[in-house]
Amino acid sequence: MRILLVEDDLVLGAAMRDHLVSTGHAVDWMQRLDDARLSLDTATYELVLLDLNLPDGRGLDLLKSLRGGGSTVPVIITTAQDQIAVRIEGLNSGADDYLVKPFDLSEMSARIAAVARRYGNSTPEIQVGPVQIDLSRRQARVGTSAEALTAREWAVVERLLLRRGAIVTRAELEESLYAFGAEIESNAVEVYVSRLRKKLGKDFVRTVRGLGYQVPA
Repeated sequence: MRILLVEDDLVLGAAMRDHLVSTGHAVDWMQRLDDARLSLDTATYELVLLDLNLPDGRGLDLLKSLRGGGSTVPVIITTAQDQIAVRIEGLNSGADDYLVKPFDLSEMSARIAAVARRYGNSTPEIQVGPVQIDLSRRQARVGTSAEALTAREWAVVERLLLRRGAIVTRAELEESLYAFGAEIESNAVEVYVSRLRKKLGKDFVRTVRGLGYQVPA
C-alpha cells in the first residue's frame, strides 16, 4: 500500500521508512505539516502515520482537518506523549490507532495490517477461485501449492483486493508501487500483473480494456 509518513525526527523517520519499504509499501516521508497537506491533495494514500508534534504545528490539527473534510483515510498516530488525555483526544479526533514512542517496528507493521483489514476486508483470508490469500501472513496458495510473492507483487494484490470487484486503474496501481520521486517504469504494472497471473492463475486478475484491472468479486 502507499503510506504517508509524517515524522520530523530524522533517525526515527528513516528507520520507519526503510522498514515499510522493505515490507513492500510505497512511502512518502514528510517532515512538516504543510508538505503533508500538499501530499494528501496530490496523491491517494491507504494509510497515514502521523506524529503529533511537528515544526509547523500539531498533527491533530491535520487529522481534524481530514475528518472535517470527509476523508476516511486510516490514520495511526505516533507520538512520545503517552498521557491518557492525549490518546483520548487523538482517538476522538478520528485516529484509528495509537503508537507511543519508542515502539518496535514489527509492532508498527502489525498495527498497520490490523487497521488496513478494518478498512478493507473483514477477514485476512480471502478466497478467489482456487486461490487462497492470507493477507496477515502474506501467504498465497493455489490449491495445495504455496506461491511466493515479492513485496511489490503483494502491493498490487493488496490494492486489487482492497477494491475487489471494482476496476482499479493503472495509475492507482502505480501509486501503490511507487513513492514520490521514484522512477516509474512504463510497463511496471503490466509486468507485475503478468507475474501474478503466472503464479496465481490467468483468471486471478482480469484486464478491463481501456480502464484497468479487476479481481472478480
